Amino acid sequence: MRITITRFLKICLLALPTSALAADYVIDTKGAHAFVQFHIKHLGYSWLVGRFNTFAGEFSYDEANPEAAKVSVTIDTASIDSNHAERDKHLRDDEFLNVEKYPQAKFVSTSYRELADGRGALQGDFTLNGVTRPITIEVSHIGSGDDPWGGYRRGFEGRTSFALADFGIKRSLGPASREVNLWLGVEGIRKK
Repeated sequence: MRITITRFLKICLLALPTSALAADYVIDTKGAHAFVQFHIKHLGYSWLVGRFNTFAGEFSYDEANPEAAKVSVTIDTASIDSNHAERDKHLRDDEFLNVEKYPQAKFVSTSYRELADGRGALQGDFTLNGVTRPITIEVSHIGSGDDPWGGYRRGFEGRTSFALADFGIKRSLGPASREVNLWLGVEGIRKK
């Protein structure tokens, strides 16, 4: 019996356990199992902490080939929430996020480099305030496994920082407040 290479590969892939295959995940924002938070020094005296309430994204991950990981996240910039309505209104105006002109921020990965102990460096293009620049997100794998509803989940956290001026935000909050820190938590539900 003759077997084609394509058929042979399909048989080999079917013999692999599911967890060994690359998988696509949707970030679980509906269940509130994900977040995009930020903090920046306020005038150098204290911290301003907040989050974006509305965002969506997907990622692909393969334990056997982590360098092939891909991530895409879109953030609704008007959903900024610093727990102070007047400040949020100011952050939405053209001195900061300019949400009328640029209603979305977006991150699209370009590469991933695995380091050690479930950590890695995720590089990609980040668009904010109409400016796109490369950034690196320090990533940690939290865990993965079956959930109680018959699905499979995988979670990561990431941290990065960048200068506001690099994204066209010229408003100065003082020399100690030039950079904003982002902390992201994503729990993905594997697509079927």
